[in-house]
Amino acid sequence: MPTPIQTAGQGLVRAYLEIIAPENVPEPIVPLHFNPTEYQLQKNNNFAEVPIPGLESPPIQFVRGGCEKLSAELLADTSDTLEDVRLKYTNKLRDLMRINTDLHAPPIVRLIWDDQVFKGVIESLNITYLLFSPEGIPWRAKISLALKEYRPVEIQVAESPTSSPDVEKFHTLVRGETLAVVAWKAFGDATQWREIAAYNDIKDPRHIEPGTVLNIPRLR
Repeated sequence: MPTPIQTAGQGLVRAYLEIIAPENVPEPIVPLHFNPTEYQLQKNNNFAEVPIPGLESPPIQFVRGGCEKLSAELLADTSDTLEDVRLKYTNKLRDLMRINTDLHAPPIVRLIWDDQVFKGVIESLNITYLLFSPEGIPWRAKISLALKEYRPVEIQVAESPTSSPDVEKFHTLVRGETLAVVAWKAFGDATQWREIAAYNDIKDPRHIEPGTVLNIPRLR
């Protein structure tokens, strides 16, 4: 009868990590010994409260979305072959946390498991060694892996246009933002900053304090 180690996570395509950036690395495939028994997806959105005097509950304004994160518990075991589990599995995962000299950042990877695909970077990696040879060579490791999604700006802008010129809304100015930037975000046209300045009675658009709540007009 097969042991739990022999049957864990089988029946699906074996999961693995593929290095997609930088390109042309000698070994782009990082194998995972068993498929996850479960995984978790997490995503947060950030909102700012609009401080309007006299309201019991301030309205909230969407600021930005947070990166989606995938977390999974994995198991690597070489007790059947008596190989060092570090050399066969865990060292390759640890290498994905190191800064790549071409990217000046850790590699960008893609987790592929049956029909599941998640593209990102490894945010955290925890390895617990559980089983050892008499000489102290680890044969089994429990791995907690967290990936943070990677989506280039140009792809996000193309997929999710944020301009709604026919809708009046609020915007909280953050440090480093100019009215031209706000106009581009709101209307897709940075030259419309004058409309925002006039609508908010701004005399000097070069000196606006961060945290200022702007009323974004509806373009006619």
